Amino acid sequence: MKAKFLFLSLVFLTGLAQAQQIFSNNKYPLVDFRSPLDIVPPALAGSFGELRPNHFHSGMDYRTNQREGYPVYAIADGYISRLRVQNSGFGLALYINHPNGYTSVYGHLQRFNPKITQQVKTIQYQKKSYEIDEFPNSLQIPVRKGDVIAYTGNTGSSGGPHLHFEIRDTKTEATINPQLFGFDIPDNIPPVIYSMYVYRLNKKTFNEFTPKQYFQVVGGAGNYKLNKVNTINLSGEAGFGIITTDKHNGASGTNGVYSIELELDGKIVFTSSLEKFKFENSKAINAHIDYPTFINTRKSIQKSFVDPGNPLTIYNNLVNNGRIDFSDGKLHQLRYIITDSKGNKSILPFNVQADNKSIISTPEQAPGTLYSYANQNEFNNAEVKVIFPKGTLYNDLNFHYKILPRPAANAYSAVHQIHNNLTPLHTGFEIWIKADSSLSKYKEKALIVNTGRSSQGGYFENGYVKAKPRNFGAFFIAIDTLPPTLTPINISDGKNMAGISKMSFKLRDNLSGVKSFNGFVDGKWILMEFDTKSASLWHTFDDRTAPGKHTLEVIVTDMKDNNRNYSITFYK
Repeated sequence: MKAKFLFLSLVFLTGLAQAQQIFSNNKYPLVDFRSPLDIVPPALAGSFGELRPNHFHSGMDYRTNQREGYPVYAIADGYISRLRVQNSGFGLALYINHPNGYTSVYGHLQRFNPKITQQVKTIQYQKKSYEIDEFPNSLQIPVRKGDVIAYTGNTGSSGGPHLHFEIRDTKTEATINPQLFGFDIPDNIPPVIYSMYVYRLNKKTFNEFTPKQYFQVVGGAGNYKLNKVNTINLSGEAGFGIITTDKHNGASGTNGVYSIELELDGKIVFTSSLEKFKFENSKAINAHIDYPTFINTRKSIQKSFVDPGNPLTIYNNLVNNGRIDFSDGKLHQLRYIITDSKGNKSILPFNVQADNKSIISTPEQAPGTLYSYANQNEFNNAEVKVIFPKGTLYNDLNFHYKILPRPAANAYSAVHQIHNNLTPLHTGFEIWIKADSSLSKYKEKALIVNTGRSSQGGYFENGYVKAKPRNFGAFFIAIDTLPPTLTPINISDGKNMAGISKMSFKLRDNLSGVKSFNGFVDGKWILMEFDTKSASLWHTFDDRTAPGKHTLEVIVTDMKDNNRNYSITFYK
């Protein structure tokens, strides 16, 4: 056993030494933390900064062999500073503050250790709520390095069993790439480059009309080239984009890369590096990628030029925000350098001949209203009012609006097309839609939906329904008068539940979403647990339910206060 421990320690220290050599200017401690898991070798299902829909991945997802229940360890001394239980999101999660100024985060947990579980359960019963978000002080739950704090699971918005792990700056709450702290993942595989794109940026605003050219990339083992192309002819201002991913040893899936660097004639003109980011800026991934292409094809092209309203701080070495002027008639040598978190590199060199012949015209856009990304913008008419707060747009916008035909049912207003879904937004916008007179008896049930019948929330006020959509689209007023559905799985009236550990239900709502769920045994509140992704609602029996006959009432409510009650008797 000692020999095995010594071997694993040598492997870990070797990884630390490699990481220290790769990130020679690394400002983060490399030896303060242990691994949160004892699974050897460690493997990732998701890397830090990986491209996800509407966000960068904020940590590392450790694989757990498609199983739950592995012990999760405190990576260093500290105290539990936050305990969170959610139906979605991270599910069961805990946060540990460490004396060195960093916070470690552990998400999608199956359960906490027994001591923490009891503390959480006490809080849930005090608040009569499954979902909690508590912030213990430094004296309440101290932990030591190597303590078992929880067990791996699949709770919240997880797509399968794994451990979501983060390192954050305690003061700023910025999330930081854990591999910079020496959390070693075996990886000697350089990133893969699939394709490159050239964008003609003679029109200053990037949007779905910006002309682009696709170039196939061939090669491997870190060395790539354009397929059957020696030189690209360009004129005027251009930008570049690339599709690239990374792989780790022994992993079948792909992960994100650490940095993308673009050189022009030996000088760096663009670098993006995923060292850290703030959560409020994570949605700006939609400005980092070619968003219209992603919406149309699901391909994530990482742009090597920066939109003026992009708030991300992952960029450096920028020359003219990565926009290159090819007006000098000269031959230029360019090179992409893609690096992963272990320092493995892939290179893509290519040439550009600047000339005056390679002019591509930009398709003409229909006349609209010009909105500046730097300002608050408003649109209104007799039927609708829209406000885009400052910071909503990444680029200037040629805004369009129109009225669409009404759906045949459950529509209490006109349908308002607010621009189109190919333009990303950083924050939501406010919309007021004028209601039909027929809505008068359903005011409390009114909400705004898009044409996909997805609720945007909202409430009635002074003849309008107000909501805050997160994306452009077509919107109208609907009502939700139907309560959630509650289907018992293993319990029924008069059933003897002796020997059965929990009662289970399926809980779903058709439109506005589940707001609350409460269970009562013999009139006393019981803890019901809910998992949104599986629509599973359950109660695990404990000594609060003694042997004998009992009454059960379960009350579930949606966001428009439609209730469903389920009442039976059962035996235990």
